[in-house]
Amino acid sequence: MKKLMLATAAAALFAGAASADDIKMGVILGFTGPIESLTPDMAAGAELAMKEVSDSGKLLGGSTVTPIRKDSTCIDSSAAVTAAEELIAEGVSGIFGADCSGVTGAILTNVAVPNGMVMVSPSATSPGLSTAEDNGLFFRTAPSDARQGVVMAELLMEQGVESVALTYINSDYGKGLADSFQAAYEELGGSVTISAAHDAGKGDYSAEVAALAAAGGDRLVVAGYVDQGGGDIVRASLDAGAFDMFHFPDGMIGDALPAAFGTEIEGSYGQAPGSDNPGYQAFVQLATDFNGEGTYASESYDAAALMLLAMQAANSTDPSVYKDYIETVANAPGEPIMPGDLGRALDILASGGDVDLIGATGVELVDGGEAAGSYRVVTFTDGEMVTDSYR
Repeated sequence: MKKLMLATAAAALFAGAASADDIKMGVILGFTGPIESLTPDMAAGAELAMKEVSDSGKLLGGSTVTPIRKDSTCIDSSAAVTAAEELIAEGVSGIFGADCSGVTGAILTNVAVPNGMVMVSPSATSPGLSTAEDNGLFFRTAPSDARQGVVMAELLMEQGVESVALTYINSDYGKGLADSFQAAYEELGGSVTISAAHDAGKGDYSAEVAALAAAGGDRLVVAGYVDQGGGDIVRASLDAGAFDMFHFPDGMIGDALPAAFGTEIEGSYGQAPGSDNPGYQAFVQLATDFNGEGTYASESYDAAALMLLAMQAANSTDPSVYKDYIETVANAPGEPIMPGDLGRALDILASGGDVDLIGATGVELVDGGEAAGSYRVVTFTDGEMVTDSYR
């Protein structure tokens, strides 16, 4: 009954929204929890696109965009669902987010689909989301971990690392990435000595580290979250002398990692979605008030831009209408659109033309809303996280 009432209220709010003076957009991220150090740059990236569109005065007859922030917590699905329901009640026309895969799936199933709400996530990477029942409402600008697992396996084998211990956060994200990586690594001839889950927010990880150390390996792969769980595993491993070389997937890649460990993780590697296309440099130059190179900041800009350009193409803020235009504005054919160019894109769409959002990440959506994506490979050198290459 509650969902029916919310859906009815949302439908009333959407009626005639194409001429509205203000468009509300949900921004739901883990502002608290195990990735809270990553989310400020993500929110800022999305809100940069919203401001760019508002300042242009060209969206749907001069409409403005107002972001409404809510906390997903990253790990508490009940809290995330409640936050998303609040966004529906406040009359948002789209949801940017969520971030972590488990809460994203919960919001999609319990809020977005019942209320016909579009969601575009910049960072939910679980392979399970590829087959979720979404009624064409869910999109993401970060590639699935089915691909990240392969990239990570290839990197380790190229470095001559033929055996690893693997620990992963006990979540949809962690389990999906761990399974993808192990399958790809073993296919290439590598050996996973142990694959063990860990929880976020524990006070003591000595038991987990003891099991990892007993299994051994040339490197420890930590598929966790940088602020809780994953970072604690690294600290416990270093203190116990269990491992001093690590490999870090995207959930660990943030400024908080070198800040916490400095040269203690010297020579370790990692990867996170990222691009070296010209649009990325344009985005970094625009991001004067936050770290444009922050993990998932560029994917966040593109996620928000996709929704707003799709509204212009559809001449509607009704998610049931503009959802069908998201892939249209994301892909060729059309005039290439870089960061800082959204006003021009709105003009082209208003005149009936086509655009191809290159954005900050070289946006390309495939297979019903999946991001093709690319990865930034990083190494930890002299206490800093340094970009090594892209793939």
